[in-house]
Amino acid sequence: MIISASRRTDIPALYSRWFMNRIRAGWCLVPNPLNAKQVLYVSLRPQEVDAIIFWSKNPLPILPHLKELSRRGFRYYFQFTLNDYPRELEPHLPSLEERLETFLNLSRRIGPLRVVWRYDPIIISNRTHFEFHRKKFSWIAEKLKGATSRVVISTVHFYQKTDRRLSQLEKKGFSFDRRAGYSAEMIDLIGELVAIARKRNLEIFTCAEEHNFRKVGILPGRCVDEHLLNRIWALNLRYKKDPGQRELCLCMLSRDIGINDTCIHGCSYCYSTRDCALARRRYEEHDPASPAIWNYSKPLESKVSSSHHG
Repeated sequence: MIISASRRTDIPALYSRWFMNRIRAGWCLVPNPLNAKQVLYVSLRPQEVDAIIFWSKNPLPILPHLKELSRRGFRYYFQFTLNDYPRELEPHLPSLEERLETFLNLSRRIGPLRVVWRYDPIIISNRTHFEFHRKKFSWIAEKLKGATSRVVISTVHFYQKTDRRLSQLEKKGFSFDRRAGYSAEMIDLIGELVAIARKRNLEIFTCAEEHNFRKVGILPGRCVDEHLLNRIWALNLRYKKDPGQRELCLCMLSRDIGINDTCIHGCSYCYSTRDCALARRRYEEHDPASPAIWNYSKPLESKVSSSHHG
């Protein structure tokens, strides 16, 4: 079993204390995203976990716990999102310089193969135009030289909740190009990003893209990647697509232990947070000693005993 921690929220940045408590306990509870009364028991025993995939924009809080994770026998790598967007798009993140230092520190601790750089989503607007991305991607790639071996890119998807938040920014002077993902300019940009990545010996892949960018030299990738896991640890994992993800997502089957609407980064393009005020309230209600990140109550305990997943 592969543990995803987590697509739904930033566990390393916001819930690392809870996560380590659950690691020590050997299990956690995860309410069904569509029905909170259904609660799944997930084993976190090292002998039952093939690997943990961390997703984060600021994994600094979990760095002190990495030695313990390794000592307990866990294999893990990070999907580290690192952009340099205007504050309005990413209002509650540390400065780029702080996040770069965290990335480099993390890489020194666990090695460049285990820290995947995510430059996503690519948003085209009057303040984040094509040239903006050429310059920012190149600059960050140079700063990360030798600290990672892989970069993942994607273009923004204007889901209803995403479009609603971005539309609020248009009242404040932003203008978003909702067709940019299918444009010739985007194809040219992706081709240039490929060239920049290769110049720095970075593998580069797309993530769940509708458009085929193969002709500019980039293949679809998977973020939960059994090939990478097998490569790092000489495992023998066999691919099975995760049916719970989008059709275009190629990720290997994993169990996500996060909960939606619990991330307080407040990124305007976020796919997992419907309501920032709700996320803030859930974050404040969070109990690090609870078996679940949020919304767990004792009466549910009898309902999870038959829901073991290991």
